[in-house]
Amino acid sequence: MEKNDIKPRKLIFDKEGLQLLAKRLKEIRAEKGISQEELAYRAEMTLSQIARIETVKTNPTVSTIFKIVRALEVPLSDLFNFELPPFSNE
Repeated sequence: MEKNDIKPRKLIFDKEGLQLLAKRLKEIRAEKGISQEELAYRAEMTLSQIARIETVKTNPTVSTIFKIVRALEVPLSDLFNFELPPFSNE
């Protein structure tokens, strides 16, 4: 492959998947009666980080997800307990 054949990198932001993750995070917080502020405190994160995840303004890292799951005291699978639709080329 020549240098001119290299395609520009595209930022990965699966909005649909992140919306489902955000919805599930909100559901778990509601079930446990935990505010965004309390979750941020427990996860040693800022309130704005939690808010940006729940409003799909950011793509959280795996480490961030781990901190949130530990703070919620739920299995990792609980946070990802949703059906992800098939990939669309649109």
